[in-house]
Amino acid sequence: MVTGIEPDPTRGVYGISVAAELVGTGVQNLRAYEARGLLEPERTEGGTRRYSADDLDRLRRIGDLLEAGLNLAGIAMVLALQDENSQLRAEKEEHSWLTTESITTAAISRDRSPKRTSSTSKHRSTRR
Repeated sequence: MVTGIEPDPTRGVYGISVAAELVGTGVQNLRAYEARGLLEPERTEGGTRRYSADDLDRLRRIGDLLEAGLNLAGIAMVLALQDENSQLRAEKEEHSWLTTESITTAAISRDRSPKRTSSTSKHRSTRR
């Protein structure tokens, strides 16, 4: 038994008939979705489609949107917006991490720098 190894969700491992069965649709639908640009499965050297776990998730989203009453053109628009949103969130997260990292680095270097003292500071007298 192999433990601790996560399969790559982007690696195409399922043939078209298995993928269609796993998502509960017909093979012809998968071909139509690909023709419309809704997904792009990997291809073997011989041209056989190989669907990944990520492709299966996308196919399930397509099915959900079809059930909600959208046509394939509408689904293409929704998926494009979802993909763009995911990309922007990833960029924001990366930018946030970089900003946090630079703030932390600046704080560490500031804390490690020698304390500056002013030679012109005035002493207050306690006399009135």
